[in-house]
Amino acid sequence: MEQKLEKLTENMNDIKTLIHAFNKTLENIEQRLSRLEKVDSIEHRVAVNQIDLSDIKDSLQRIEDLQGTVLEKMEKKQDNTEEIHFINRRLDSHLVKIAKAEEEIIMLRDK
Repeated sequence: MEQKLEKLTENMNDIKTLIHAFNKTLENIEQRLSRLEKVDSIEHRVAVNQIDLSDIKDSLQRIEDLQGTVLEKMEKKQDNTEEIHFINRRLDSHLVKIAKAEEEIIMLRDK
């Protein structure tokens, strides 16, 4: 009977050892699975970001095109502004000449 109890105790110890080994194996598998989940998550984020990057690239292209158009318009406006300033200077000089002529007419009348 004692032999049977010893054998039973040994078997129980063997079972405990097997359970511990099984637990360690499970922990290793869980760690590997969590790493795989992280990799899948990273791959998913990369895939999503690639779509976002292409959208961003398209948006930047549209912005650059729009900026080019705006710059062209601003250059035309600046050219027009310079032309207007030139015309204004000429008008001012003509007004000064007219004012001098009026002044001379008034002076001639007063004599």
